Amino acid sequence: MTETSVVPRFRRLLRHRLGRPAGGAAIAWVPLAAVICGLFTGALASRAAWETSRPQPDRAEASAILAEVFPGHDLGDIDTPPALFVVYGHALRLKTVKTLVLGDGGEYQESATGAAAFGAPPVPAEQIVAVARERLTGTGWRVYDPQVTEGITCGDKVCATPRAITNTALVARRGDTILNASISSQTAAEATYLSVELHRAPPPAVVPAGVLGTLLGAVAGWLVFGWTSRRVEGRRRRGTVNVLFGVAVVLWWLPVLLAAPQLLWHHLGEPHPAWHPFWEWLGQPAVSLLFLVGAGCALLALGLAAGARRDTTAEASVG
Repeated sequence: MTETSVVPRFRRLLRHRLGRPAGGAAIAWVPLAAVICGLFTGALASRAAWETSRPQPDRAEASAILAEVFPGHDLGDIDTPPALFVVYGHALRLKTVKTLVLGDGGEYQESATGAAAFGAPPVPAEQIVAVARERLTGTGWRVYDPQVTEGITCGDKVCATPRAITNTALVARRGDTILNASISSQTAAEATYLSVELHRAPPPAVVPAGVLGTLLGAVAGWLVFGWTSRRVEGRRRRGTVNVLFGVAVVLWWLPVLLAAPQLLWHHLGEPHPAWHPFWEWLGQPAVSLLFLVGAGCALLALGLAAGARRDTTAEASVG
C-alpha cells in the first residue's frame, strides 16, 4: 500500500468514524456535551495546577504585613488555615464529601490567613483607611479603590437608638499575595472594627493548565460522544441513549448558565486582583449533585451504546 493511499484512508477514518455525530438529536447534544466536558476537564486541570501555589502566609509573614499596614492596632491572634482550600474552615476530608454534594459545595473555597481587632476604633475609620492606603502604596502594593457601604447598628435589642455606620472594603495585591481588609466605624465592644485576610493569587500554571485541559477534554468528549451517537444509529436503543444524554447535558449546563452571569456581575461590581477559580464559573462544587446525576446518566448511556451491537446480533440469530 502506497503512502498516497494511506493518507486518504486515514482521513476517511477520522471523518466517518471519529469526526462526526450521527444525525437527529445527536447533532445538538454531542457538541454541547463535548464543550462542557472540555470545561469540566479544564477546571480539574486548573485545580491540580493550584497545587503549585505557595502556602498561605504563615504567622511570621502575616505579622510583618499587619504591623506594616495597620500600626497601632491590636489584631490579636493570627489564624492560619489548615490547607490551601477548605470547607467551613477545615481541610477537605472524605467525611466532608457529603457536605459538598448535599447543598454546601459553595463552602469549598480558597483559605486565608486572618486576624481581627475588636471594640471601638482608636481613631476614625477614615483615618485607618488613609494610613493603610499610604503604607500599602509606599511598600509596593497595588491598591484598588476602596468600596464604602453604609449600614445601621443598634445599641440594644429593640434598636431604640439606631446608629449609622460605614464599612470600607480595602483590597491590595503585591506579588502573589492579596490583602482584603474590612474597616468599620462601629463602636460596640464585642464587634469587629478591623478584620484582615491574606491569601495567595492563582499561581502562573493555572491558566495554561486550564486552557490545555479544556482543549483536550473537548476533543475527547467529541470523540466519545460522537462514537456513541453513531453506535446506536438505526438501533432500538437510540431513543433511550439520546434521552439520557439530553438529560446529562441539561444537568451539566444549567449550573453554568446560572453561575457564570452572576460571577461576571460580581467581578464587574467589586475590585478583584484575581479571578474566581475556574470551577466556580461552572457552578461547581456548589451544585455538584446535578453534575453527579448527569454523569450517571451519561455513563448509563455509554453502557447501553456499548451493548447495542451485541443486542442486534442476538436478535438476528434468533430470527
